[in-house]
Amino acid sequence: MILIIVLRSLAVYIFIVVAIRVFGKREIAQLSITDLVFILLISNAVQNAMVGPDATLLGGLVAAATLFGVNYLFGQLFYKSKRFTSLLEGHPLMLIYEGHVIRDNLNKAQISQEELEAAVREHGVEKISEVDLAILEIDGNISVLSENYHKKTTKRRHAHKVIAKTS
Repeated sequence: MILIIVLRSLAVYIFIVVAIRVFGKREIAQLSITDLVFILLISNAVQNAMVGPDATLLGGLVAAATLFGVNYLFGQLFYKSKRFTSLLEGHPLMLIYEGHVIRDNLNKAQISQEELEAAVREHGVEKISEVDLAILEIDGNISVLSENYHKKTTKRRHAHKVIAKTS
């Protein structure tokens, strides 16, 4: 029975990772209310698929331990294999170049003009036309370089606050 829980948990983990890769990703701080509700409902929906009829403490702990283990293994694979990383996490995507929005990439990333403008402002740049380069990183962050790039911003997230530090 424990082996079945392990295999079910592995299957659910891999399915969720692939689904997130296929359907896009956002940085946790960029999640909307509907994204959060979706994540909560998915976790509830797949719980029974992992443990099946075994709703015991042991069944839950085996499923959780399996998820921790496979997450650790994926982390090791990401560290050791660029090919595996690019397969699952994709590549950075240029959104702005020399003050011009690359609409095809914006559409590919499913980022609205308003979201892009907000990301630019978070980096202390007033207008998109002042941005030399903006890239959607593989972790969902948007990096922004402007002519005034010596004023670097670092975003640190604590709970629901965004704190910008300039150096």
